[in-house]
Amino acid sequence: MNFTLVKCYTPYISPLDPCKPILKKCYSTPPNLYLNFQPTNLEQYPTAREALFRGTLWPFLYDPYYLKREEA
Repeated sequence: MNFTLVKCYTPYISPLDPCKPILKKCYSTPPNLYLNFQPTNLEQYPTAREALFRGTLWPFLYDPYYLKREEA
């Protein structure tokens, strides 16, 4: 399946806005949005420890959510 977990868009920038404009905004989408139904025999993590660490039993549904930290 071809999809991206991060979507980006360019918001409207008002000429009257006193703040510095944000040229590109991004947001995360979970992988389960792109799965209409759970297929049979979907690959699972080999150990329960790894599945618990990832937070899901199936590698397809794992989302490596990265926090974007901006320096103030």
